[in-house]
Amino acid sequence: MRRLLLPAALLLTATGCLSMGGSSSRGTAAKPAAPPRPALVTAANVALGDSLFNNGGCMRCHGAKGVGGANGPALNDQQWVQFAEGTYENIRALIVSGVPAAKITDPSRKNPMGARGGRMNLSDAQIDAVAAYVWTLSHP
Repeated sequence: MRRLLLPAALLLTATGCLSMGGSSSRGTAAKPAAPPRPALVTAANVALGDSLFNNGGCMRCHGAKGVGGANGPALNDQQWVQFAEGTYENIRALIVSGVPAAKITDPSRKNPMGARGGRMNLSDAQIDAVAAYVWTLSHP
């Protein structure tokens, strides 16, 4: 009977150490946590934003699915031209204000981005949706 208890006790002790943050001999590091999903990044907003982006004026400059185009940078990676981080708030604010020609930081881009989607003149709800869609492009 003692033979069975000792190995079981060792197994429970080792399992407890590993589950409580103990490290293994492999030296693997924990993956950084993904940024939390913003409240307005819902399935409905993403679907509406996809439709507005890819059927409206956004894709003319930024390419279909935000892959980039001659007049607008890619939006589907972690590189942001007008701000340091692609937070939902930054993306939304940029859609609201647009990018006037004087504030374009990439010399290869000449055309300004109109406020509120330029000719699309997006409503607040539509801006929320496009921002949600663009956020998902860079946060898979």
